[in-house]
Amino acid sequence: MRRRLGPAALVLAGALALAGCGGSDSGSDSGSGSAGGKAELSVGSAYMPQPVSDEMAAGFFTVTNKGGAADELTSVTSDVAGQVTVHETVGGAMREVKDLKVPAHGELVLKSGGDHLMFEQLKRKPKEGQTVTVELRFARSGPVKVEMPVKSATYHPKTGH
Repeated sequence: MRRRLGPAALVLAGALALAGCGGSDSGSDSGSGSAGGKAELSVGSAYMPQPVSDEMAAGFFTVTNKGGAADELTSVTSDVAGQVTVHETVGGAMREVKDLKVPAHGELVLKSGGDHLMFEQLKRKPKEGQTVTVELRFARSGPVKVEMPVKSATYHPKTGH
């Protein structure tokens, strides 16, 4: 099922490129964790740049797994969008995927210019200062609700602007 990206997606892709490609702001080692055979997931650094289109938005966050077993992010839902899809970026091209891996004792980083969420069929256009709620679903772990603050369209987590 291939879909062509319309003008709104191109505008969003441009905004994502302008926002830059930041790395994880966590330089800490996740340690050895006490759980041997299960994932222990937490989510941080979540945000949504204020959408530049009325139809689409992007979302970013970091999933940290302190457990000894890998997991996969398999789906995302939000009341702000008709559909939320998971995308990976390889060689500058983004494509929808059915899941993203969360390694044992590691992180899944969704960032501008990299893997990210796409909020499609927006029911309302979130504004800077508001919060969007998403529910992340994983292959092995239970669902996780995340409050995603809406930042400026050009926000970059490294600078805070």
